[in-house]
Amino acid sequence: MQVKKSLIPLALGGLGIGTTEFVMMGVLPDISKGFGITIPEAGHVISAYAMGVVVGAPLLTVAASNIAPKKILFWLMAMFTVFNTLSAFAPSPVVLLLARFFSGLPHGAFFGVGSVVASRLADKGKQAQAISVMFAGLTIANLLTVPIGTYIGHHYSWRYTFGSVGLIGAVTMASLYVLLPALPVSRSGDFKSELKVFARVEPWLIVLITSIGTGGLFCWISYIAPLMTEVTHLDVSTVPYVMVIAGFGMVVGNVAGGKLADKLNPLTACIVLLIAMAVGLLAIYFLSWQPALSLILTFVAGSLSIALAAPIQVLMIKTTQGAEMLGASITQAAFNIGNALGAFLGGLPIEMGYGYTSPELVGAAMAVVGAGFAWLLIIRNRKADITKVEAASQLQVS
Repeated sequence: MQVKKSLIPLALGGLGIGTTEFVMMGVLPDISKGFGITIPEAGHVISAYAMGVVVGAPLLTVAASNIAPKKILFWLMAMFTVFNTLSAFAPSPVVLLLARFFSGLPHGAFFGVGSVVASRLADKGKQAQAISVMFAGLTIANLLTVPIGTYIGHHYSWRYTFGSVGLIGAVTMASLYVLLPALPVSRSGDFKSELKVFARVEPWLIVLITSIGTGGLFCWISYIAPLMTEVTHLDVSTVPYVMVIAGFGMVVGNVAGGKLADKLNPLTACIVLLIAMAVGLLAIYFLSWQPALSLILTFVAGSLSIALAAPIQVLMIKTTQGAEMLGASITQAAFNIGNALGAFLGGLPIEMGYGYTSPELVGAAMAVVGAGFAWLLIIRNRKADITKVEAASQLQVS
C-alpha cells in the first residue's frame, strides 16, 4: 500500500512511543548504576510506564473525546515530549519513576485515537493496512532506534537516550501540525451512551483475546536473553543482534497482519495468527537448542508478535461503533496487560526450575485460550446475524 502523507505523523508517533517503551529494557543496568540502586529497583520504572498506559488509555480518551482528533493527537504528543524530556533530567529515582508514569499516560490514547484516524483516512477496504502504517513506527523502533538508544545509554548516558525520545516527540508534533488533516469530532453521543457499548459481551471478549492471547508472546520475549545464552548457547554480546532480528520480523509481520485482516476479516485473521503463535512458541520450546533454527524462529515470533495489532484494532473499532476511540484505547491498555501477564506467568516455571524454554509452553497455552475467545466471538456474531435475518423475515411477513 502506498503510504499517504497524512499517515506519516501517526507512524512517527509510533516510533517515539515504541522507542521509549522498549529501550528501557536495554538501559536498565545504566540507570541502576547511575542512581546506585539495584536492577530490580530500577525495573520499577518499567512497571510505572506500563501502569501509566493502562490508566491513561481510557481516561485521556474520554477526557478529550469532544476535541477534534488532530488537536487530541497534538496535545497527547506534547505530554509525551515533555515527560520524556523530564526523564532525561530526573535528579532522583523517584522523579524518574513519576516521569515514566506520566510518559506512559498518552501511549494508549495516542494509538487508540490514531487507529480511528488512520481508518478514517484509509481507502475503502484498506483500513487495517492504514492502521498498520501507524504501528510500523513501533516496529521500526525495535529494529533501529531501540538498539541505537541502548548503545547511547551504554557508551554515553541513558539521559541522552530519553532526550532523543523527546526530540522524536517534538518532530512528531510538527508533522501532526503540518501533515495531518483537520478531521471533525466523531463522537456520536455522551460518555454514558459510549459506556453502553461496553455493556455488551463482545468488546470484553476482544479485551480477553488481546490481554491473554498476545500475552503468550510476552512470555517469550520477556526472557529471550537467557533463552539465547543458556539454551541456544550464543554469546551474550550477540543478544542485541538477536533483538534486531526480532525487530525485523516485527516490521514484516506488521505489514502482513494488516493485509491479512483486509483480505480475510479481522476476527478470522486473529484466530489464524493466534494459532500460528501457539505453533511457533512450541517450535521454540523444542528447537531452541539449534542456533540456526533458533534465529529463524526469533524472526517468525517477532513477526507474529506485532501482526495481531492491526486486526485487533480494526475488530474493536467495528465492534464499538459510537465509541470507537474509547474502544481502540482500551485495546492498547489490554496489550499492556498482556505484557504484564506474559512476563509474570512466563517467569513462574523458570522460578520452579523448569528452564528457560518453559515460558514458551505457558505462552502457547495463552495463545490457544485467546483463539478460543476469538472463536466464541465468532459464534456470538453468527447467532446475532441469524437473529437479524429472522427478525427481518418476520417483518416482511407481517
